Amino acid sequence: MSGQKPSLRTGGRFQVDMVTEATSSAAQAPAPTPVQAPVQAPVQAPIQAPAPVSTDESKSRFRVVGFMDSGGLGSAMDIGLPPDVSHDPDMMKSDSVSLHSTGTGHTHISDTHSNTYYMRTFGHNTIDAVPNIEFYRQTAAPFGEKLTRPSLSELHDELDKEPFEDGLANGEEPSAAEEAAALAAKDAKGGTVKFGWVKGVLIRCMLNIWGVMLFIRMSWIVGQAGIGLTIAIILMATVVTTITGLSTSAIATNGFVRGGGAYYLISRSLGPEFGGSIGLIFAFANAVAVAMYVVGFAETVVKMLNDVDALMTDELNDIRIVGTLTVILLLGISVAGMEWEAKAQIVLLIILLGAIANYFIGTFMPTESKDPKGFFGYSTAIFLENLGPDFREEESFFSVFAIFFPAATGILAGANISGDLTDPQSAIPKGTLLAILITGLTYVAVTISTGACIVRDATGDHNDTVSDTVNCTDAACTLGYDFSICKEGGCQFGLMNDFQVMSLVSGFAPLISAGIFSATLSSALASLVSAPKVFQALCKDNIYPGLGMFAKGYGKNNEPLRGYVLTFGIGLAFILIAELNIIAPIISNFFLASYALINFSVFHASLANSPGWRPSFKYYNMWVSLVGAILCCVVMFVINWWAALVTLLIILALYIYVSYKKPDVNWGSSTQALIYNQALTHSLSLTGVEDHVKNFRPQCLVLTGYPNARPALLQLVHSFTKNIGLMVCGHVRTVSRRPNFKESSQDHIRCQRWLNKKGIKSFYTPVFSDSLRHGVQFLLQAVGLGRLKPNTLVMGFKNNWSDVEMRDLEIYINTIHDAFDLQYGVVILRLQGGLDISHIQGQDDLLLSQEKPTGGGKEVVVPINPPKDADSDSFLSKTTSNQSSPLIKKDTKSPLSLTDQRLLESSQQFKKKQGKGTIDVWWLFDDGGLTLLIPYLLTNRKKWGDCRIRVFIGGKINRIDHDRRVMATLLSRFRIDFSDINVLGDINTKPKKHNKLSFKELIEPYRLKEDDMEQEAAERLKAQEPWRITDNELELYKAKTNRQIRLNELMKEHSCAAKLIVMSMPLARKGTVSSALYMCWMETLSKDLPPLLLVRGNHQSVLTFYS
Repeated sequence: MSGQKPSLRTGGRFQVDMVTEATSSAAQAPAPTPVQAPVQAPVQAPIQAPAPVSTDESKSRFRVVGFMDSGGLGSAMDIGLPPDVSHDPDMMKSDSVSLHSTGTGHTHISDTHSNTYYMRTFGHNTIDAVPNIEFYRQTAAPFGEKLTRPSLSELHDELDKEPFEDGLANGEEPSAAEEAAALAAKDAKGGTVKFGWVKGVLIRCMLNIWGVMLFIRMSWIVGQAGIGLTIAIILMATVVTTITGLSTSAIATNGFVRGGGAYYLISRSLGPEFGGSIGLIFAFANAVAVAMYVVGFAETVVKMLNDVDALMTDELNDIRIVGTLTVILLLGISVAGMEWEAKAQIVLLIILLGAIANYFIGTFMPTESKDPKGFFGYSTAIFLENLGPDFREEESFFSVFAIFFPAATGILAGANISGDLTDPQSAIPKGTLLAILITGLTYVAVTISTGACIVRDATGDHNDTVSDTVNCTDAACTLGYDFSICKEGGCQFGLMNDFQVMSLVSGFAPLISAGIFSATLSSALASLVSAPKVFQALCKDNIYPGLGMFAKGYGKNNEPLRGYVLTFGIGLAFILIAELNIIAPIISNFFLASYALINFSVFHASLANSPGWRPSFKYYNMWVSLVGAILCCVVMFVINWWAALVTLLIILALYIYVSYKKPDVNWGSSTQALIYNQALTHSLSLTGVEDHVKNFRPQCLVLTGYPNARPALLQLVHSFTKNIGLMVCGHVRTVSRRPNFKESSQDHIRCQRWLNKKGIKSFYTPVFSDSLRHGVQFLLQAVGLGRLKPNTLVMGFKNNWSDVEMRDLEIYINTIHDAFDLQYGVVILRLQGGLDISHIQGQDDLLLSQEKPTGGGKEVVVPINPPKDADSDSFLSKTTSNQSSPLIKKDTKSPLSLTDQRLLESSQQFKKKQGKGTIDVWWLFDDGGLTLLIPYLLTNRKKWGDCRIRVFIGGKINRIDHDRRVMATLLSRFRIDFSDINVLGDINTKPKKHNKLSFKELIEPYRLKEDDMEQEAAERLKAQEPWRITDNELELYKAKTNRQIRLNELMKEHSCAAKLIVMSMPLARKGTVSSALYMCWMETLSKDLPPLLLVRGNHQSVLTFYS
């Protein structure tokens, strides 16, 4: 092992080297004997340590840490660890430790549990790691393992706590193990082929931009628009592509770029909605572009065959035959691998450069034979004549621009193979921008040269020399030719009439034909490679379910062979159609839409002002990018307005689809950053405005426990807060040990995902506390942000209050008092069967939405509520040191008891649509209007839309009509519809005797009965058990007690068929009414009734009739 560094195993957390320092104290001590054993081999015999440590101390250290078995291995000194290691317990971590000597003065302490190497950092023994780029990777490093820095818990927690490993913050990328395995597989097959910025970006972009337009349309554009406007057209197109190139460079240098080109750049910037939309159409556009370029090549070949009378069948079918053979040849080159494709591109570039050079050389070689066809060599007269426009055949500046602009596209050819670039962050900016500059200058040079050498019209006849010097005023007249007859039409030569005029000018005409072939084939080849690469990246992200089969790659370069076949099929189909005039504008608009979104991505990311947006490419501006995005959209409509509309509709449809499907990815997009920015800005702006009664919204803190534990409570509150007010699901977890952050955070994420999956617009907020009451106090005081703060506490009725310890009842009632103390409104829901269904296994769908089941059966989440506590606290979960919540159990489909079946049915009653019926509002006391507002909000929902509000109020028999009119006037001013108002004139009638006897039996176990004992004993018992009901208390509140009994009788009489009863909640004066009496009042008031909502606002107006 001498001189050899021990290798890391897969799964290692971090790697640092420990240097054994030659301190004076160490020099005096005997050197530790090195262990001659292979890496990770067990220690064969203990070695005497130079500085012995007591057995008790070492045992205690390792036992408490829980990292080493002292019985099995002994102390640190027993295995010969260096003395500087044994004295620092922070370094002990795993279940067994091995020592490795490299023979180079470095000693590595390796633990076999997590494979770590500790070192003396700045002379201090610690597992704290120094900054390292490997810690910041989301996936495996290219030349080694992904490393993870020590977690905060490992450095900070007490030594008796079990450490845990933190996973990646975002789960969107492959795991380290997966990518390491992929890298190993690639290495086994041979090194991957990567390209630099010249071969990978510059050459590809130039080949794509130098299209067939350069040779067969450029001269016609000069003839139509003139030299001046043609240069303006080129500059306009170059401005658009340059801005897009700058934006592409900014995004590409804002982090590591993977394969996928435009799709990857847009999706990681704007999110999956925009990325998924543009990725699909961009891949399709490239696939159809293959057909366009191949058909252009085939048309040129067929024309040459026609000139020599060598057609195989007819022109159309010959185009199909040549096109099919060509695309098969290109597919073969692509499938052979990127290396062969790159070699083919270089050959095509050489031919293309030769053709361009051939043309420019030819401009300096005029011959008399070419004069009748309009080519005279450089002439000032021709230049001045061609300087201005001469639009013919209903052409205009914008129509000519629309014809030219597709020639300027192709700037993403290099970015599209970003996964095959050695350094995409450097290659994409340099290659793309330089390609735009070179090709732009080339187009300008061709424009000036053609405009200065060739006249617009020529007859091709040697006999058309100047005969009338008076009427002949054209530039050709000064050169001895009269082409004035061409004004009547029919001429076949000159800029306006001959698309092959560059062949005429060139020194060697066949080389121009070769240049046309090179331009078309190189563009087709680039598109044939780009489409599968983009499509593969799209399929890997699983944006569109069902396309996963195209994500698979083959060979050392992970080639998307299935994508090649699909692209080949699409291209071949359009080649066989051979009519691309309709589809071509749509394809151009697809590319422009991609450019527009790339520009918008930079603007959006800059606007969001996220700290994560810090591209190393600095030559961009957010407003320039916005202008670029607008220009791209304008050019789309200039090229073809109906194609632009079709493009936008397709993008919109795909955007809506992806938004609806909500793919489970998190890429840290600028959309998220901007939403945060806006939320923060608006939240702060709200704090500067005082609350107004017209803007009151019920913002509810709902004590649900786990969200799926009390679905009826959750669904009812959601019905009147959805899109109206804030809803927070509060969860108090009393724990017997300090919570593990990883467990609690994962729990939090799962519960919030469950709410999102169920479409419930709510926040899940758990708190850990030593007691239930303290936990609720934390929630009441701390939940919320500025004005986005709860104002109403919602909880379930404690159905089994008579069966639990009175201490729990005292906590329940005191929680209500705490809410009133903090000026909260309080709402309590009672269902006769109860609310808590957490003890029923299989009662809910999979809560762990981010994890997939590995075994048979369906996984369900069961909150940790002991069965006996069902509905006991309505929001309590007890978690012990041996439990992690929620539990994952297999749904065994065991039969439910009749009680549980009824409970499950009852728990879903607010989820379904309520039929025709009534919501009975017993508005007995004015609490500010909350008792009336909640029913009104419910009736605005579709589920409750068929229900009508009936209002019940207290009154006197001799004033029933008057009280009804007054209430009707008030409700009409509040603009609240109602079906009936009932004035209860007999509300003060004494309750029935048997109901009074029932109440007496109810309170009997909780009475103090101070008259039956000595005063001192009674006071002592009352102090120990403050919940007990005194005789004085019963007498003092006798009338209030009778009212609760009477109200229950009246509700059974009038509201037994109601869908929901909303009742003014009775108040109990704090410190005067005992908890038991208060609970007996609410029990008596609400028993044996339909679903009942006890409501008490904070006595601040929530309704107003002022505008």
